[in-house]
Amino acid sequence: MAKADIIVGLDIGSSKIKFLAAQKNKKEENLEVLGLAEEDSFGVRRGVVIDPAKVANIIQSALQDIQEKTKQRINSVYVNVGGSHIFSTSSRGLVSVSRADQKISAEDIDRVLNAAQTFSLPLNREILDVVPKEFIIDGEKGIKEPEGLKGLRLEAEVMVLGGFIPYLKNLTSAVLNSELQKINDRILNPIASARAVLTPREKELGVAVLDIGSGTTDLAVFEEGQLVHLNIFPVGSSNLTNDIAVFYKTDFDLAEKIKIEFGTCFFQGSDKKEKIELDDEEQLVFSKKQLANTICARVSEIFGEVNKELKKIQKAKLPAGIVLTGGGAKLSKIRDFAKKEFKLPCRIGKPQGFSSLEEDSSLATVCGLVLTGADFELGEGGLGTGSVAARGFGSKIKRAFKIFIP
Repeated sequence: MAKADIIVGLDIGSSKIKFLAAQKNKKEENLEVLGLAEEDSFGVRRGVVIDPAKVANIIQSALQDIQEKTKQRINSVYVNVGGSHIFSTSSRGLVSVSRADQKISAEDIDRVLNAAQTFSLPLNREILDVVPKEFIIDGEKGIKEPEGLKGLRLEAEVMVLGGFIPYLKNLTSAVLNSELQKINDRILNPIASARAVLTPREKELGVAVLDIGSGTTDLAVFEEGQLVHLNIFPVGSSNLTNDIAVFYKTDFDLAEKIKIEFGTCFFQGSDKKEKIELDDEEQLVFSKKQLANTICARVSEIFGEVNKELKKIQKAKLPAGIVLTGGGAKLSKIRDFAKKEFKLPCRIGKPQGFSSLEEDSSLATVCGLVLTGADFELGEGGLGTGSVAARGFGSKIKRAFKIFIP
């Protein structure tokens, strides 16, 4: 791949806005990182852009930084979609096989997947992604790769994912009112994060990825290599900071500092008092045990909601367990706490597939955006693959809808 053909991800989060630029290096399997830039985020609430003009200014500032690092102009990006407005529903499509020899072609697969999208949506809702669950040939269920098989009738069971149009328009406006000219694709947060941190074996066995962001906690469940469930909870790591700020009657920035430096999900040892110097020459003295109890209460609430969701969809006993990622997964002892709460194996998910990039769980979404972009742009023989099964955890039916500046 020529250096000009770089792949760029833009992660618009509640706490940070990040750019990551990478390209394929012929000598390495991993992508080569060309630059990473980030800015504090304003105008984004719980994963949703609420002030497009303010967000556009921040994107423009971060864009200048990433362009200086890559030494070239960036016009297009893969961008994330977050927020609890994201919805999912099941649908089914049916077509007759078109070829005279009754062999199912790639065109038949595209037609049946498009047919599965033909249904009435609630007002102000837009389809973003369609994930194949299974194909049915002449009544025979459970088929993952129908291309090349023979049949007269092809059906598809799919999961349709979408969002609230006004929020999607805000996101588009924020991106295209910066100096960027094109959105290559909009990819849901949990799907991007899963692409960066999950292994194919985990997705085959059954696994849940839990991306704990600042404003939301995103859940994506995989089984037999496919996405089977997705949900967004409107609570995240900033809620822990708010709890600390309220409990100690201090400001948000100091509470965030306390959380990062002293926060933990498990308290051990003697209850040593810690001191934080304040700007007005005063000190804030607090108990580490009390701090841990404050944090544990909120983390337990988040995990409790996730546990309810997993039980509701009968996925509470996933063989590959829970993979925690996002900035909230950097909290001390959170993996041990998750094991106790979920009664499942748990690990911290750090992005894979890049050379010379820090293994930081808070980069999961932006890394997943770049990896997903590489899947589609490189195609077979690259990081991606043309098979339905391999694309199924987040494949678009068609990606020709790229969004340009008017």
